[in-house]
Amino acid sequence: MPLTIADLAVGERARVVSFGDSGELVQRLGSLGLIPGTEFRVQRFAPLGDPVEIHFRGFRLALRPAEATAVEIERT
Repeated sequence: MPLTIADLAVGERARVVSFGDSGELVQRLGSLGLIPGTEFRVQRFAPLGDPVEIHFRGFRLALRPAEATAVEIERT
């Protein structure tokens, strides 16, 4: 089972490997610059765990749990 953003803790760094889901989500995240090879850091989780905020390429992005589990990653 591949690692996803949802498996990381606050402060951990990782790199996007691929997307488990295809379609609109991949296109939307790609247009924001979250593509395979992008390194990011988990900034924080909301109090109830939804959403997760990541920091990459100078900005922050909040992802819902379904989106966070669709991004396959490797720890760096």
